[in-house]
Amino acid sequence: MKEVHKSPTPDRTLTDPEQLIADLQRQLAECKGERDEALQRETATAEVLQVINSSPGDLTPVFQAILEKAHTLCDAAHGVLLVREGKEFRLAAAHGEQRFVEAWRQLGTVRPRDEDTAAQLMLGEVVHIADARSDDRYRYRNDPRREHMVEAGDVRTLLVVPLRKDGVLLGVITAFRQEVRPFSDKQIAVLQNFAAQAVIAMENARLLTETREALEQQTATAEVLQVINSSSGDLTPVFDAMLEKTMRLCAAAFGYLETYDGERFHPVATHGLPAAYADYLPQRDAPGSSSSYAQILGGAPYVLSPRGAPVL
Repeated sequence: MKEVHKSPTPDRTLTDPEQLIADLQRQLAECKGERDEALQRETATAEVLQVINSSPGDLTPVFQAILEKAHTLCDAAHGVLLVREGKEFRLAAAHGEQRFVEAWRQLGTVRPRDEDTAAQLMLGEVVHIADARSDDRYRYRNDPRREHMVEAGDVRTLLVVPLRKDGVLLGVITAFRQEVRPFSDKQIAVLQNFAAQAVIAMENARLLTETREALEQQTATAEVLQVINSSSGDLTPVFDAMLEKTMRLCAAAFGYLETYDGERFHPVATHGLPAAYADYLPQRDAPGSSSSYAQILGGAPYVLSPRGAPVL
């Protein structure tokens, strides 16, 4: 008996051309949406890199550009970029409504009081709170300043991404929404990408500052050596040049240079000293056994306390 071959059952979508067209249009729209999002991210990243290149050593416009681009792509209303200084975080840039920005500018610095949040950031983890006003850790009822910050920006959903390099926490970048609407994984990734750009900018600024300082020190040393070579046997211009270069490199308002003859200190050069202080220096008693003189005579630097350490 001859075997009869049956044709395969037609695909359901082939029997429904309208459904097929709708599915293709939906897929096309999704592809276009992903393409547009990728283009926006690449454009924003390129613009931030351009700001970094055009602002060597100046992080303010870089941080501001990073916030604005990140918040636009993440659909966030407010946010700040904070730089870590010891146990506190200093405001480096703010973006959003004027009352929110002004409130942060008045605040200036913050110190994390929530140990769990601080630990997360130190480990490089993202802090994502769907509703800041209902989450126990972010009610800020024990910190009126933070409560004021939440109210000033009408913050509900918040996202905090750490700025880290080599395992060290350098700061944070935040994105706040005024309604309860968690950020998507893509939006979190966007903020993390801009956090990485901020770290790059900070590292570039640090390297540039170190290079500039090294060059200034080398130039100052060369200029002092030139004075030494041109002032054979005369130490006065040499001491003056040394002190002037030191004050400039240290950004000091005034200072003096002294020599020690085994019993007393003698001022040999001054820079910017108030007249009364300059008159006082030669009249001082011989150094006693105080810890400050002991440090200096032992070759160690002595740093004066800002709250009234003894005057040498």
